[in-house]
Amino acid sequence: MKAGESQPKVNLWLIAFVVMLPAFMVVLDTTIANVSLSHIAGSLGVSTHESTWVLTSYLIANAIVIPSTAWFGQRFGRKRFLIFCVMVFTVASLFSGLATSLPMLLVMQFIMGAGGGAMQPIAQTVLFESFPKERHGQAMAIYTAGVILAPILGPVLGGWITDNYSWRWIFFINVPVGIIAVMLIQQFIHDPHWIRNARPPRLDMIGFGFMALWLACQEVMLDKGQEDDWFGSHFILLMAALAVTGLVVFLIRELTAERPFVDLRVLKNYDFALGVALAFLSSMAFYGITVLIPLFLQSLMGYTSLLSGYSMAPRGVGAFIAIPLAGMLVGKVEGRYLVAIGFLVYAAASYALSCISLQVSPGSLVWPVFFTGVGIGFINVPLATMALGALPRAGIGNGTGIYNLMRNVGSSVGVSLVSTLNERHAQAHQTALVAHLTPYDPAYQSGLHTMTTTFSAHGATAAAQQQAVGSMYRTLSTQANLLAYLDGFRFFAFVAAAGIGGALLFKIVRTRPEMAPAPAD
Repeated sequence: MKAGESQPKVNLWLIAFVVMLPAFMVVLDTTIANVSLSHIAGSLGVSTHESTWVLTSYLIANAIVIPSTAWFGQRFGRKRFLIFCVMVFTVASLFSGLATSLPMLLVMQFIMGAGGGAMQPIAQTVLFESFPKERHGQAMAIYTAGVILAPILGPVLGGWITDNYSWRWIFFINVPVGIIAVMLIQQFIHDPHWIRNARPPRLDMIGFGFMALWLACQEVMLDKGQEDDWFGSHFILLMAALAVTGLVVFLIRELTAERPFVDLRVLKNYDFALGVALAFLSSMAFYGITVLIPLFLQSLMGYTSLLSGYSMAPRGVGAFIAIPLAGMLVGKVEGRYLVAIGFLVYAAASYALSCISLQVSPGSLVWPVFFTGVGIGFINVPLATMALGALPRAGIGNGTGIYNLMRNVGSSVGVSLVSTLNERHAQAHQTALVAHLTPYDPAYQSGLHTMTTTFSAHGATAAAQQQAVGSMYRTLSTQANLLAYLDGFRFFAFVAAAGIGGALLFKIVRTRPEMAPAPAD
């Protein structure tokens, strides 16, 4: 290969904008519909419980396509495949907005998820291949800005659109963006020589089928587990058994095939494998807190969906400041130290949230929420740079698929843990607190007497004591729920703290002197 052949023919920042536009749109759609589920349910005449399948169907298809992206890109050409995916995503968005029934919406969401699954890995791969090695930190800063800010913006934008227009417009807005993205990709994105000359193996339908079985059943299990009482439900047990079966057969198939369509052997690379594990951990903590804060504000503080979405704005500001700073520091400061600092900041901010009470003012939440954004910015930029930088350029496409799949799985686990921890811990705290509501507890007797006197003074003499007991129980229930939320914040602080030690285990990924791609394996 001649020197400079792999260099892009257009401005690097223009390439970054072009590939991040559809990727941002896809990540945005993972959260924008959350606050609109009740409106969707009412419009289509279904229960809110049934409407949650809208999110599940999207995430299932999204997860299945992500690890397959490298194979499809080699088989059909990455540029052509990306354009096809954007077109599928855009058309499915249009018909999602036009849906007249829940089954139609679920089918369109599945197609949307399939179209969107390839966009994140391709964006990350193109950025890594286009930017020279010494500027990979800047490339990952661009990517991280999109995938971090989009889920923060999603609930705010979704709530505003739903309140002022209709839930259908959360899908319609994708149409003009998709059209613009297709035109820009056609004009400015070009396949590198190792994609143009690629000779991928035949698609292993058995491996692909069991991978789809694993990811689909796992997503359903995580999304519906708490609703169905986890392993007390035969349905969840079936999903778990099928997920384990699919995973085991998929692993055996891909690890023993001479030319697998998902090359898991890249996990033999120490830095890449460690980066994938930490990506799972950080994504779990990030999405867990992203869901936990609005739930706390809505259920216990009385915030509206839109106002709770605005409460996440400081997090976006923190990430917006930290991401370019981390991008500049990569290459100047060892990446493992930057990642460790990010996990430390995130853990400290999460722990600060576990110390709040129901008397907390909105302003008191600003700094802890802000520093969660700072922490995740310092984690993701150097983490992706070190993990993917450890791979040869020809292997980056496969690596980004695996890396993004584990981020996807981590986010699903984090969201699932939020509902489970809240429910189980609230029950445990309520049981512990009820033990104090006895005639032998002086504090309870004093409080009961005071409240009974208050209700009697307002004319409810006959039922004063009964009303007092009911009021105290409601207070107890609120306190139990508060303690459960605080446990959740504390749990994710410990998850982030575990990442500090993991980050320090990285070897130093050194910059290669030449910009040319490493030879393919």
